[in-house]
Amino acid sequence: MKVRCISLIVVMTLLVSGCSTTGPDSMSNELSPCPATPNCVCSDGEDLVHGIAPLKLEVAAGVAWSALVALLEEDQSITVITNRTEDYLRAEARTALFGFVDDVEFKARPEDNEIAMRSASRVGFSDLGKNRRRLENIRSALADQGIVVGR
Repeated sequence: MKVRCISLIVVMTLLVSGCSTTGPDSMSNELSPCPATPNCVCSDGEDLVHGIAPLKLEVAAGVAWSALVALLEEDQSITVITNRTEDYLRAEARTALFGFVDDVEFKARPEDNEIAMRSASRVGFSDLGKNRRRLENIRSALADQGIVVGR
């Protein structure tokens, strides 16, 4: 029984570390593409697994951006990290149960009256829908404030 447990731990460690990534390229002010794994969603994604609608704005882009930043800064599980400019933001979100780090990015596109968004797990294969739920919760919170169109 002890050998089986150790073998299971070794296999799980290899699976998780074999599917780990680093954060997005901090030198870019564009959303990173999703990997082939289903643990990422991005409004620039075109397939059903990775695609999510961008935040469609009900207010001026600057007002929406300020509301988004304020919302992220209120969330205890999210830390704004780098590249915080007037149109790009990268943050890290920690999952409650295991403390896994997920990368979250936003890119304001005022010419399209939207904010593009991406959320991706750094480790593992599946996120069980956590990244999609995170972004949809942000959409809902901003929609409740009249900042973006609700879903």
